[in-house]
Formats: sequence, C-alpha cells, structure tokens
Amino acid sequence: MSNEKYPVQKTEEEWKQQLNAEEYSVLRKKGTERPFTGKYNSHYDAGTYSCKGCDTKLFESDSKFDSGCGWPSFDESIEGTVEYIRDTTHGMIRTEIVCANCGSHLGHVFNDGPTNTGQRYCVNSLSIDFETPTDS
Repeated sequence: MSNEKYPVQKTEEEWKQQLNAEEYSVLRKKGTERPFTGKYNSHYDAGTYSCKGCDTKLFESDSKFDSGCGWPSFDESIEGTVEYIRDTTHGMIRTEIVCANCGSHLGHVFNDGPTNTGQRYCVNSLSIDFETPTDS
C-alpha cells in the first residue's frame, strides 16, 4: 500500500520494522481489530490521539464518546489530518478514514453519531497512540 501522494513515505520493509504484525495488518493492509478488545475503546483521559504510523495528531480527547460499537469513537477529527475514501468492500458503501500524512488506515466514519456533528469516527485502537498534555 504505497501511495506517493502522502508526505511520509516508507518502504513496506520499513513499515514492518516499525509496526508489530497486528498494527501492520490494520494500518497498511486495512485490517480491523476485534470489537471491544482495543486499548482505547474505554479510555477517556484528557489528551490527544495520534497516528501510530507517523505521530500526526488526529483526534482530541474532548471529541471522544462511547458509541457502544466496540471501537474508539470520535465525533470529529483535527482539521486536515484525515483523508476520506469511498469504500465499497464487503458489500457495503462506507467511508474509510486514513491519515492524511502517511496514508495509514484508521477505520471508517459514519453519519450516525449522537452529537451535534452527526459523525462517528470508528477508529482501530491499533492505529493510534495517546499522549496526555504536558505542563508548560
């Protein structure tokens, strides 16, 4: 899954060295983790979620909510950090979300969110890292 349009470019071997097998399957091969198993599904600390592939900040903790779907859910991304791609796999029409900086698969976004944005970004925990704010 190499696409030269993304600023961060790595060979498949470099991705495999950086990511463990499960992370590689999700981020580079568009896999998914099993529902209710992800590290960040029930995580609600204050901070920022970033791309596991390139550290781009993607979601703020105040946009996270419990959707009950089994994956971390957010009602918006940080502007300009996520790319939206039509996904017609598995007999469905969905919108895939990928990191706009490295092209790594994050999950999907749906128009059924309960907040005022109406969005539910359904994200694999394996595709993100979390950072708490630092005191300055």
